[in-house]
Amino acid sequence: MDRIVALRAFGRVVETGSFTKAADTLEVSKASVTRLVQQLEAHLGTKLLTRTTRKVTVTREGASYYDRTIALLRELEEVDVEVGVEQNIPKGRLRIEISAALGQRVLIPHLPKFQACYPDIHLDFGASDRRIDIVVDNVDCAIRAGAITDEFLVAKRIGHFEFATCASPDYLRRHGVPQHPNDLLQGHRTIGFTSARTGRVFSFDFSRAGERLEVEGHSTVSINELNAYVEAGAAGLGLVQTARFAQQPFIDAGTLVPVLTDWRSAGLAAHIVYAPNRYVSARLRVFIDWVAELFAQHPALAPRRSGGD
Repeated sequence: MDRIVALRAFGRVVETGSFTKAADTLEVSKASVTRLVQQLEAHLGTKLLTRTTRKVTVTREGASYYDRTIALLRELEEVDVEVGVEQNIPKGRLRIEISAALGQRVLIPHLPKFQACYPDIHLDFGASDRRIDIVVDNVDCAIRAGAITDEFLVAKRIGHFEFATCASPDYLRRHGVPQHPNDLLQGHRTIGFTSARTGRVFSFDFSRAGERLEVEGHSTVSINELNAYVEAGAAGLGLVQTARFAQQPFIDAGTLVPVLTDWRSAGLAAHIVYAPNRYVSARLRVFIDWVAELFAQHPALAPRRSGGD
């Protein structure tokens, strides 16, 4: 039995809660993972996992063993990097989860420069507004908006998503330009943005001179993907309030017009998150630094210097 391979297999079963998912992330067969864990249990003379037809449960001994061995595996990876070429030449595959709009409007246009600096890094993007489990899906990192509620993730603050409230010129001709957030409750339509994770429709929020308002509005259309949401606003279906970086090309083209500009929306903090048991390799480290620099240079994504967080 290769102890290192067996430990990694056991660790992935614990992290994903499934022999099948562990096998998928390790790119081996389920039978191989099962055999490795069984060999490890036989070597130790104790049960690490309790298996039923419905779930896999970690035993008390298994939890203790995982906590100690995962630290050893991280240390081993650090040693490999320190004595290997990756310390000087970042290389290998990175799996990254981002929203489609962020990829289209911010990351993808700048990728040629990143690849020119790091030609040996292969970037594998998943682009959607669906909230994934980065451990179960074996993702190296994800860019997320808002508060990070998962206490098991490491989160690095990289910026702030500035929000704007907009509507199309045609919509404003038909319904008039709102002068106060409460105007959205009478004679106006809003387009609902739905959380892909919870299904909840976000309200519009406004603040000015210490006054804070949340407005539900009247909506006949709700959308859970940012690009489609902004397009719906440009099509004249109603008012939209979301990240300004996604709306800016439409504002520049004149197909969306900012309204209520003397009011401010809180926006959302931007983070890169990754699993705490995932060693920050040179390739992940340079990608995080690159994204942080992109956000810092973008007028609608740069970190706020005071307040509003």
